[in-house]
Amino acid sequence: MRELDEIFAALAKSSFRRGFHLRGKDLDYLRSKGLPVVLPHAEDFIAKRLAPAVVVNDGKQTPFRGHPVFVAQHATACCCRHCLEKWHRIPRGQALTDEERAHVIAVLERWLLEEMLKASD
Repeated sequence: MRELDEIFAALAKSSFRRGFHLRGKDLDYLRSKGLPVVLPHAEDFIAKRLAPAVVVNDGKQTPFRGHPVFVAQHATACCCRHCLEKWHRIPRGQALTDEERAHVIAVLERWLLEEMLKASD
């Protein structure tokens, strides 16, 4: 796995990944609920949609909106096993370990926090 600073530096170079920001209902939801409520949702989404060794519809399992975590997953390349392998060096074909799950959650938490801070400026 790559270090968080290394990942965020690489993501900053991608115009596709930089294009994701929380807006409207997704931002309002994060502001009203806060990270302590939203992060357990992230853990659940990761456990069900990303952690298994074989993911049904891999590459299409994460919506682009409808929850702040979905937007964060696309912004941070935590949306599918292909992106996890390419950006985070977490191999496909095996279930995510506890350490890998924690890594994904840390990435999402950092991005969500940064988005909240940007939106409050």
